[in-house]
Amino acid sequence: MKPLIRSLAVCAALALTAAKPSMAQDFSAKPIRIIVGLVAGGATDVTARLVAQKLSESLRTNAYVDNRPGGVFIPATKELAGADPDGHTLLMISTSNVVTQPLHPDYPYDLRALTPITEVSRGPLILVARKDLPIRNVADLIDYATRNPGKLTFGSGGGSGSSLYLATELLRLKTGIKLQHVPYRGAAAALNDLLGAHIDLMFDAMPVMVEQAKAGKVTPLAVTSLKRSPALPEVPTMVESGLRDFEVVQYFALFAPPHTPAAIAQRLRDEVAKAIAAPDVIAQFDKQGMAPVGSQPAQFGEYLKAEIDRWAKVIKDAGIKPE
Repeated sequence: MKPLIRSLAVCAALALTAAKPSMAQDFSAKPIRIIVGLVAGGATDVTARLVAQKLSESLRTNAYVDNRPGGVFIPATKELAGADPDGHTLLMISTSNVVTQPLHPDYPYDLRALTPITEVSRGPLILVARKDLPIRNVADLIDYATRNPGKLTFGSGGGSGSSLYLATELLRLKTGIKLQHVPYRGAAAALNDLLGAHIDLMFDAMPVMVEQAKAGKVTPLAVTSLKRSPALPEVPTMVESGLRDFEVVQYFALFAPPHTPAAIAQRLRDEVAKAIAAPDVIAQFDKQGMAPVGSQPAQFGEYLKAEIDRWAKVIKDAGIKPE
């Protein structure tokens, strides 16, 4: 979708919101903390900082990012679950958080118990290889891995409780290739090791990896959407590469603590939707291979429930276990 068309679409959504104005709560009394369950520098962190900057401006307060990595997102989710439901503590999640719940049956928190604010943005994952490998596409990868079983290493930001890990498991299941898994607390650390030739492959979200690919620092092999990404139109999809039904969507979304009043959730959603409709934000998302969303709280809540159920079935049917 072109930037102008996307801007008009988001503005139209905002016009519908204006018909039912949310309560004009004053957020200037204290800062807004956006918790991220990963280290700084990854795609979730980048998106959270963009939203924080815009909320700081529109709500006349200090909105900032608080990174709480580790523990398959448990420390971050615990922080949110125990916070006051006043809209001043939020959690930015990605698809990895949603995958984690059905992947770990004993997971102590249910995302469905949190208060959904909105889906901020979405886009595909991208599979990349270190640039000095003799691998230029998925066919090369399958051939190399088949001839060298277990030799190639792949890194996963967020470790085994992440969509990046699950995407690689799907790759292994659909191709039969054998890879060595190297877990990381965040995608930024995995990328550093990929650039340093300590690992061979990784899936990552587009916001961080697009510039790396354009600069020639990594070799892009395929994206996980059903259509090619406008940010890297020369990179084929996994389906085009011969892997049927291979689709993994990466999205970023905001949550508030349980029992947050609906009026506060709506006000926050409206402010985020307004922020991501700004031309500079749309341009930044386009550059990153992402698209703004700005869904309503109830709408995203229903989508979240469907996503948890969908991934639970994928994990069960494929027999995927956390490492």
